[in-house]
Amino acid sequence: MPTRSARTAWNGTLEQGSGQVELSSSKVGTYDVSFPKRAADEAGGTTSPEELIAAAHSSCYAMQLSAFIAEAGGTPQSLDVTADVTLGPDSANGGFAISSIALTVRGEVEGLDAAGFEAAAQKAKEGCPVSKALTGTTITLDAGLE
Repeated sequence: MPTRSARTAWNGTLEQGSGQVELSSSKVGTYDVSFPKRAADEAGGTTSPEELIAAAHSSCYAMQLSAFIAEAGGTPQSLDVTADVTLGPDSANGGFAISSIALTVRGEVEGLDAAGFEAAAQKAKEGCPVSKALTGTTITLDAGLE
């Protein structure tokens, strides 16, 4: 499997500085980042490490879940996955930390009942490579069929 890369160019201090993160492997885009907007409720056209983690987690989870649904004898018609990544103060070590990730999935699946879907969804939460990389964070799951 290949290695994927991203690059960030940053100028200035944490509070007044800003940067751009480039998705180097795919070359699909370059996105602005800034700490004040990272910590604000409104992103104002910038992304953040948490949003990028949410994108990575939701897409990885969807792929893993589709594999586990098929392994359980089902056929996924559609999966709608959201990952909400929360940044908060790190009282133990100072600074900030990702305090939680909430995965939500709704699926249309042939060949599995609600219990089978829930079992595959839980297995995907544990088996997704991004979930494995984020084991120091509390990850919750809300899964259901549509």
